[in-house]
Amino acid sequence: MRLRSMLVPGLLAAAAVGAFAQDITGTILIKKKLTRPSVTPSVSVYQRGASVKLGRQAQDDPIAYEESRVVVYLEGNLPQDGSAGSASATLVQQVDRRFSPDLVVVQAGSTVSFPNMDPIFHNIYSLSKAKTFDLGSYDKGETRKVFFPKAGIVDVYCHLHPNMAATVVVTPSRYFAKPDRSGEYKIENVPPGTYTLVAWHKTAGFFRKAIVVSADKNTSADFFIPVDVEPRQDAQKELNTLTPAGSR
Repeated sequence: MRLRSMLVPGLLAAAAVGAFAQDITGTILIKKKLTRPSVTPSVSVYQRGASVKLGRQAQDDPIAYEESRVVVYLEGNLPQDGSAGSASATLVQQVDRRFSPDLVVVQAGSTVSFPNMDPIFHNIYSLSKAKTFDLGSYDKGETRKVFFPKAGIVDVYCHLHPNMAATVVVTPSRYFAKPDRSGEYKIENVPPGTYTLVAWHKTAGFFRKAIVVSADKNTSADFFIPVDVEPRQDAQKELNTLTPAGSR
């Protein structure tokens, strides 16, 4: 009975916050291609074992491809609900001497699996500050897992195949999103408060805006990722405060 009396106020408080939670929506605006083409020999000089044809990533729409390299997430005093990502749901496969997918987003405290689908050895590693690891060489059908305890950008490579590269974006919480093919994104059910909204592009880097989420209106925030300036320098200068959608 005593335990129940302790739990009920907490549950009621959580329900109250959830009742006032709003969405953050917006559009990522990119007008030119940012990612440089990757030139890789069809057969790696580091090839071990069976010959594996190098896979190619489809880029039917250059702008849609650039927008797919963007992750939007929140920083700040965010509520933690403990819903870390599932290891079985987050896979980065090694297929045709490439990572598939080569960009994944997980919440801090998640585990990512790296199964080898190729009939050759791979040796996956990272030297990133957010997470350093070396999974050693392993063959087809084997899987190695990595736990990501803290937020950050983790660049992943293969010791044996220098063309292979992937990125694991580890966000502080579950409040993140990737834009669709039209560049629109939505972060759902965000509690009222003041946060920093971050847009990260794999080539251009970080862009930040201060936002306020109110209890009665959704919030809108668009990002234009510039191509005529150095994005990483420009990102340090940009800090705009946005008001809830509909109040302008």
